[in-house]
Amino acid sequence: MRPARLLVVLGVLLAVGVPTGWLLTRPGTSDGPPVAEVVAAQDAPGPAEASHAPAGPGVLPEATARPATPELAAPLVAPVRLQVPALGLDAPVDAVGVEADGLMTIPEDVDRVGWYRFGPAPGAAAGNAVLAGHVDDAEQGLGVLAPLESAAVGDEVLVTAADGTQGRWQVVARQEFDKEVVPLADLFTRAGPPRLVLITCGGPFLADIGSYRDNVVVVAEPVPAG
Repeated sequence: MRPARLLVVLGVLLAVGVPTGWLLTRPGTSDGPPVAEVVAAQDAPGPAEASHAPAGPGVLPEATARPATPELAAPLVAPVRLQVPALGLDAPVDAVGVEADGLMTIPEDVDRVGWYRFGPAPGAAAGNAVLAGHVDDAEQGLGVLAPLESAAVGDEVLVTAADGTQGRWQVVARQEFDKEVVPLADLFTRAGPPRLVLITCGGPFLADIGSYRDNVVVVAEPVPAG
Protein backbone atom coordinates (compact mmCIF):
# COMPACT_ATOMS: atom_id res chain seq x y z
CA MET A 1 0.00 0.00 0.00
CA ARG A 2 1.44 3.36 -0.98
CA PRO A 3 2.18 5.70 1.92
CA ALA A 4 0.02 8.78 1.36
CA ARG A 5 2.75 11.32 2.05
CA LEU A 6 5.02 13.79 0.30
CA LEU A 7 8.79 13.50 0.75
CA VAL A 8 9.49 17.19 0.63
CA VAL A 9 13.29 16.85 0.82
CA LEU A 10 13.32 15.43 -2.69
CA GLY A 11 9.89 16.70 -3.70
CA VAL A 12 8.62 13.13 -4.01
CA LEU A 13 4.91 12.43 -4.23
CA LEU A 14 4.82 8.66 -3.92
CA ALA A 15 2.62 6.49 -6.10
CA VAL A 16 3.36 2.81 -5.73
CA GLY A 17 1.70 0.24 -7.93
CA VAL A 18 0.69 0.08 -11.59
CA PRO A 19 0.52 3.66 -12.89
CA THR A 20 -2.14 5.02 -15.18
CA GLY A 21 -0.97 4.34 -18.73
CA TRP A 22 -1.13 7.86 -20.14
CA LEU A 23 1.34 9.05 -17.48
CA LEU A 24 3.97 6.44 -18.25
CA THR A 25 5.69 7.99 -21.22
CA ARG A 26 4.42 11.52 -21.80
CA PRO A 27 7.23 14.09 -22.04
CA GLY A 28 7.81 16.79 -19.47
CA THR A 29 5.86 19.96 -20.19
CA SER A 30 5.84 23.58 -19.14
CA ASP A 31 3.95 26.80 -19.77
CA GLY A 32 4.98 30.32 -18.88
CA PRO A 33 8.25 31.50 -17.32
CA PRO A 34 10.45 29.19 -15.19
CA VAL A 35 8.76 28.46 -11.86
CA ALA A 36 11.95 29.23 -9.90
CA GLU A 37 11.90 32.77 -11.26
CA VAL A 38 8.21 33.24 -10.51
CA VAL A 39 8.32 32.01 -6.91
CA ALA A 40 11.64 33.59 -5.90
CA ALA A 41 10.82 35.93 -3.04
CA GLN A 42 11.03 39.59 -4.01
CA ASP A 43 11.96 40.63 -0.49
CA ALA A 44 14.50 38.92 1.76
CA PRO A 45 12.71 37.09 4.63
CA GLY A 46 13.04 38.51 8.11
CA PRO A 47 13.82 36.38 11.20
CA ALA A 48 10.21 35.24 11.56
CA GLU A 49 9.77 34.66 7.82
CA ALA A 50 12.33 31.92 7.23
CA SER A 51 11.17 29.00 5.08
CA HIS A 52 9.18 26.39 7.02
CA ALA A 53 9.45 23.63 4.43
CA PRO A 54 9.53 20.29 6.26
CA ALA A 55 13.04 19.04 6.96
CA GLY A 56 14.14 15.57 5.98
CA PRO A 57 15.26 12.83 8.34
CA GLY A 58 18.34 14.08 10.22
CA VAL A 59 18.03 17.59 8.81
CA LEU A 60 17.20 20.21 11.44
CA PRO A 61 15.63 23.51 10.46
CA GLU A 62 17.81 26.57 10.77
CA ALA A 63 17.43 28.32 14.13
CA THR A 64 15.83 31.75 13.94
CA ALA A 65 15.72 34.68 16.34
CA ARG A 66 12.35 36.19 17.22
CA PRO A 67 11.47 39.46 18.95
CA ALA A 68 10.75 39.26 22.68
CA THR A 69 7.29 40.71 22.06
CA PRO A 70 6.18 39.34 18.70
CA GLU A 71 3.37 40.94 16.77
CA LEU A 72 0.07 39.11 16.92
CA ALA A 73 -0.46 37.22 13.67
CA ALA A 74 -3.85 37.19 12.03
CA PRO A 75 -5.51 33.79 12.41
CA LEU A 76 -5.26 31.58 9.34
CA VAL A 77 -8.51 30.77 7.56
CA ALA A 78 -8.02 27.30 6.12
CA PRO A 79 -8.91 26.56 2.51
CA VAL A 80 -11.60 23.90 2.12
CA ARG A 81 -12.09 23.62 -1.66
CA LEU A 82 -9.90 23.96 -4.75
CA GLN A 83 -11.34 24.46 -8.23
CA VAL A 84 -9.77 24.93 -11.67
CA PRO A 85 -12.81 25.17 -14.00
CA ALA A 86 -10.80 24.89 -17.23
CA LEU A 87 -9.45 21.52 -16.08
CA GLY A 88 -12.67 20.22 -14.54
CA LEU A 89 -10.83 20.12 -11.21
CA ASP A 90 -12.96 20.38 -8.08
CA ALA A 91 -11.62 18.95 -4.83
CA PRO A 92 -12.04 19.26 -1.07
CA VAL A 93 -8.94 20.46 0.77
CA ASP A 94 -7.64 19.13 4.09
CA ALA A 95 -5.23 20.98 6.37
CA VAL A 96 -2.16 18.76 6.78
CA GLY A 97 1.11 18.89 8.66
CA VAL A 98 4.35 16.95 8.77
CA GLU A 99 5.01 13.34 9.71
CA ALA A 100 7.57 12.48 12.40
CA ASP A 101 10.03 11.46 9.70
CA GLY A 102 9.86 14.81 7.91
CA LEU A 103 7.23 13.96 5.33
CA MET A 104 4.38 16.31 4.50
CA THR A 105 1.16 14.46 5.12
CA ILE A 106 -0.98 13.96 2.01
CA PRO A 107 -4.61 12.73 2.13
CA GLU A 108 -4.79 9.02 1.28
CA ASP A 109 -7.90 9.68 -0.81
CA VAL A 110 -6.69 10.70 -4.28
CA ASP A 111 -9.82 12.85 -4.66
CA ARG A 112 -8.67 15.16 -1.84
CA VAL A 113 -5.91 17.76 -1.68
CA GLY A 114 -3.68 18.66 1.26
CA TRP A 115 -2.86 22.24 2.29
CA TYR A 116 0.43 22.69 4.17
CA ARG A 117 -0.93 24.35 7.31
CA PHE A 118 2.47 25.42 8.66
CA GLY A 119 2.82 27.81 5.74
CA PRO A 120 0.64 30.70 4.62
CA ALA A 121 -3.04 30.23 3.87
CA PRO A 122 -4.18 31.14 0.34
CA GLY A 123 -4.65 34.88 0.27
CA ALA A 124 -2.37 35.60 3.23
CA ALA A 125 -0.40 38.82 3.10
CA ALA A 126 2.86 37.17 2.04
CA GLY A 127 4.38 33.88 0.98
CA ASN A 128 3.36 30.76 -0.90
CA ALA A 129 0.36 28.66 0.06
CA VAL A 130 1.21 25.09 -0.91
CA LEU A 131 -1.40 22.48 -1.90
CA ALA A 132 -0.40 18.98 -2.97
CA GLY A 133 -2.01 15.67 -3.80
CA HIS A 134 -1.53 12.33 -5.49
CA VAL A 135 -1.69 12.02 -9.26
CA ASP A 136 -3.10 8.50 -9.13
CA ASP A 137 -3.25 5.24 -7.20
CA ALA A 138 -3.14 1.62 -8.31
CA GLU A 139 -6.49 0.92 -6.61
CA GLN A 140 -8.24 4.31 -6.69
CA GLY A 141 -7.31 5.34 -10.23
CA LEU A 142 -6.58 8.89 -11.35
CA GLY A 143 -6.17 11.53 -8.68
CA VAL A 144 -8.00 14.83 -8.72
CA LEU A 145 -4.75 16.71 -9.46
CA ALA A 146 -3.89 14.63 -12.55
CA PRO A 147 -5.13 17.42 -14.88
CA LEU A 148 -2.50 19.82 -13.53
CA GLU A 149 -0.10 18.68 -16.25
CA SER A 150 -2.39 20.51 -18.71
CA ALA A 151 -2.76 23.75 -16.72
CA ALA A 152 -2.17 26.78 -18.92
CA VAL A 153 -1.10 30.32 -18.16
CA GLY A 154 -4.25 32.36 -17.63
CA ASP A 155 -6.37 29.51 -16.21
CA GLU A 156 -8.55 30.62 -13.31
CA VAL A 157 -8.08 28.94 -9.91
CA LEU A 158 -10.73 29.31 -7.20
CA VAL A 159 -10.01 28.63 -3.54
CA THR A 160 -12.88 28.61 -1.04
CA ALA A 161 -12.00 29.23 2.61
CA ALA A 162 -13.64 27.84 5.73
CA ASP A 163 -15.40 31.17 6.32
CA GLY A 164 -17.11 30.95 2.93
CA THR A 165 -15.00 33.55 1.15
CA GLN A 166 -13.60 32.66 -2.24
CA GLY A 167 -10.29 33.82 -3.63
CA ARG A 168 -9.62 34.08 -7.38
CA TRP A 169 -6.19 33.22 -8.73
CA GLN A 170 -4.67 32.99 -12.19
CA VAL A 171 -2.04 30.51 -13.34
CA VAL A 172 1.22 32.26 -14.23
CA ALA A 173 3.52 29.26 -14.70
CA ARG A 174 3.60 25.48 -14.97
CA GLN A 175 6.76 23.39 -15.00
CA GLU A 176 7.72 19.75 -14.63
CA PHE A 177 10.83 19.05 -12.56
CA ASP A 178 12.91 16.00 -11.88
CA LYS A 179 12.21 15.47 -8.18
CA GLU A 180 15.88 15.88 -7.33
CA VAL A 181 15.93 19.48 -8.58
CA VAL A 182 12.56 20.83 -7.42
CA PRO A 183 13.22 24.34 -5.94
CA LEU A 184 11.71 23.50 -2.56
CA ALA A 185 13.04 26.49 -0.63
CA ASP A 186 11.36 28.80 -3.12
CA LEU A 187 8.13 26.80 -3.28
CA PHE A 188 7.68 26.86 0.50
CA THR A 189 8.86 30.42 1.13
CA ARG A 190 6.92 32.56 3.57
CA ALA A 191 8.31 35.77 2.08
CA GLY A 192 7.43 37.77 -0.99
CA PRO A 193 4.00 38.42 -2.50
CA PRO A 194 1.15 35.93 -1.95
CA ARG A 195 1.08 33.02 -4.38
CA LEU A 196 -0.59 29.65 -4.70
CA VAL A 197 1.59 26.59 -5.42
CA LEU A 198 0.00 23.32 -6.57
CA ILE A 199 2.10 20.14 -6.70
CA THR A 200 1.52 16.60 -7.94
CA CYS A 201 3.50 13.84 -9.65
CA GLY A 202 4.43 13.66 -13.32
CA GLY A 203 6.81 12.15 -15.82
CA PRO A 204 7.48 8.44 -16.28
CA PHE A 205 6.67 5.93 -13.56
CA LEU A 206 9.83 4.25 -12.22
CA ALA A 207 8.77 0.74 -11.28
CA ASP A 208 12.02 -0.03 -9.47
CA ILE A 209 11.35 2.64 -6.84
CA GLY A 210 7.56 2.69 -7.10
CA SER A 211 7.37 6.41 -7.83
CA TYR A 212 7.02 8.90 -10.63
CA ARG A 213 10.25 10.58 -11.68
CA ASP A 214 8.98 14.16 -11.73
CA ASN A 215 6.78 16.71 -10.01
CA VAL A 216 4.37 19.00 -11.83
CA VAL A 217 4.36 22.44 -10.20
CA VAL A 218 1.73 25.08 -11.00
CA VAL A 219 2.03 28.62 -9.64
CA ALA A 220 -0.88 31.06 -9.50
CA GLU A 221 -1.13 34.68 -8.40
CA PRO A 222 -4.18 36.47 -6.98
CA VAL A 223 -6.58 38.27 -9.30
CA PRO A 224 -7.09 41.83 -8.07
CA ALA A 225 -10.56 42.52 -6.73
CA GLY A 226 -12.88 44.60 -8.83
